[in-house]
Amino acid sequence: MTVLYFFLILSLLILVHEGGHFLLAKRAGIKIEEFGLGIPPRIWGKKIGETIYSINLFPFGGFVRLLGEDGQANKKQKRSFASQRRGTRIKILLAGVAMNLFLGIGLFCLVYSFLGIPEETDQVRIVAVMPDSPAQEAGLEEEDVIILANGQEINNTEEFINLVNNAEEKITLGLQRENNPCLNQEKTGYQEGNFWFCQDGQLMVQMSVRKNPPPGEGATGVIISQTQNRFYPFYKMIPKAIYSGFREALFWIEQMVLALGQILVKLISGQGIPTEIAGPIGIYQATGEVSRSGPWALVHFTGILSINLAIFNLIPFPTLDGGRVAFILAENIIGQKKRAKIEGYANQIGLILLIGLLVLVTVNDLRRIF
Repeated sequence: MTVLYFFLILSLLILVHEGGHFLLAKRAGIKIEEFGLGIPPRIWGKKIGETIYSINLFPFGGFVRLLGEDGQANKKQKRSFASQRRGTRIKILLAGVAMNLFLGIGLFCLVYSFLGIPEETDQVRIVAVMPDSPAQEAGLEEEDVIILANGQEINNTEEFINLVNNAEEKITLGLQRENNPCLNQEKTGYQEGNFWFCQDGQLMVQMSVRKNPPPGEGATGVIISQTQNRFYPFYKMIPKAIYSGFREALFWIEQMVLALGQILVKLISGQGIPTEIAGPIGIYQATGEVSRSGPWALVHFTGILSINLAIFNLIPFPTLDGGRVAFILAENIIGQKKRAKIEGYANQIGLILLIGLLVLVTVNDLRRIF
């Protein structure tokens, strides 16, 4: 199923991106010669009207080929891309980026509409318990709320983490649980070296604290959160979902910009391709892992990829939308004919560099996996 999910997600992102170019070019009256999914050579194509719709061999991309896109326009080619005003050409190039942004925001809104609006609370809730961890041995459960830690009231995650990190060998937690075994009774128990008991109707657990836990698990082996998904009446839910969707999109835009900056610094300093960059194989692997969490996790993951694709295409690099916009803005300086010639050479070099980068990133993916 991972293969199916991967190609469905990839096809959706490409279709939406190239669809943005297609729709605005149609609106401007430009002749569209080909709308293709994947990178040539072509393996299937059908001409409908004046446009060839094609599927190409390499599925990691797509394109819309417009009349006069190479910049060689004349008065007889009124429907060519190059004969359009500068503003129209820039709008067409940026339409793909805009569509990916809208798709990401829309998918986030959809997730929040069905799963609830995440809101910060003053409760520290356990959202996951790691296997073979002190938390699992002590009998902690998902949805338990941590009320106390070593007698101190817990209102946020930072307080809990600090107390755990400062604990010696054990820590005593007070828990709030939906099916509280301590209601109206005094009860004690002993399990796998961890002691749990009732105190004034409160479930208490004494558990071990690891000094050298596995990466990503923490000293106790729980994943905690202060946020809780809440539902509202329909007339409130939709605006809140839209607002939350925009906020999450802004968050991922910021993360992508920061990541690109770090990548650029590492490349300039000669440190090579950062190992955390994922290529097609890495994204395929991540798709399989996310799919295990259910369909809404896949929808959310697709939204993140769509935002990342939008920001990546804004980079002013040849063959990318941002690079093509940069050449159009430089027309007044170098002239349209020279611009078209220079851009043609730059796009060829840029494509080679992007393919080389793709190969290096794929090698990184394989090293990380094996």
